[in-house]
Amino acid sequence: MTDTFEDIPVRHDLQTIAFYNTENLFDIYDDKYTNDNDFLPSTAKKWTPKRYDNKLRKLSFAISNIGKKETGKHPALVGLAEVENAKVIEDLISSKHLEDCNYGYVHYDSLDERGIDVALMYDRNAFQIISSEPFTIKLTDDDGYPDYTRDILLVSGLLDGENVHILVNHWSSRREGEKETEFKRIASSDKAGEIISNLRFEDEDAKIIVIGDFNDDPSSNSIKRLVEGFDLFNPMETLRSYNRGTTNYNRQWNLFDQILISTNFFKTSDNLFEYHTANIFDEDFLKLFNGKFKGTPFRTYVGKKYKGGYSDHFPVYAILKK
Repeated sequence: MTDTFEDIPVRHDLQTIAFYNTENLFDIYDDKYTNDNDFLPSTAKKWTPKRYDNKLRKLSFAISNIGKKETGKHPALVGLAEVENAKVIEDLISSKHLEDCNYGYVHYDSLDERGIDVALMYDRNAFQIISSEPFTIKLTDDDGYPDYTRDILLVSGLLDGENVHILVNHWSSRREGEKETEFKRIASSDKAGEIISNLRFEDEDAKIIVIGDFNDDPSSNSIKRLVEGFDLFNPMETLRSYNRGTTNYNRQWNLFDQILISTNFFKTSDNLFEYHTANIFDEDFLKLFNGKFKGTPFRTYVGKKYKGGYSDHFPVYAILKK
């Protein structure tokens, strides 16, 4: 890892909001309540302390630099997906490249069958929490039994003194097929819309940021109904192309990781945050640099084969300006 982000002047009028699917950030210990058996030192993946520490170091380096070229500093808010528990977030926050960033975090254990959750890291110098709450998505399988997925995490607080609400999402995967699983992501979309409606009932001018791995693209029904039904803006719509996205499957790019914002971020004011820009954080150090998959995310594992990379997703970010 080369540090190419130093000596950039700090912009106090800018703050970065980021989201990163960390690709199975599990600790090395067996948890009898979660399906973490793949990620133990004694199993086929050989998830050892050395490999765990390497992943923490790499993720912390990536996170510390998201938006830094524009702002000169680390992100104020970072949504995370695929974290096993509070311990891995604490280990991440205290690792080499983040230990001086004064990050706190919000995390709740969900009932997800894989034992992975969402969380929000926040710079204590920039963000003050007012409240937080997880929201369960009620799904059933073909036999009518509960089908547990990740909760939606709502965190409300003051970003440089301004009230904002952040929804962190990780919607159901397409593993059994895009169409076959679409109803699950529609259910999550509807739950996010319900949360937004409740926030606006309390404050009709609530500033809302919806971030996550939606396992759907900006053009998908689940995203479109959320954007169009709840007066949101999706800056990611223009970023996906045939050779760019956040995750790559079967040689095709998808932009599953997105940041949506309420349109009142476009109201101009001298002392309130406005939308400035958004992008995929796909710096070269996060990519495979050779071979037939050159340019795609440098992953930790491909199947059971250890590669020693960062994640199978690129992070995304949006920058707000005062």
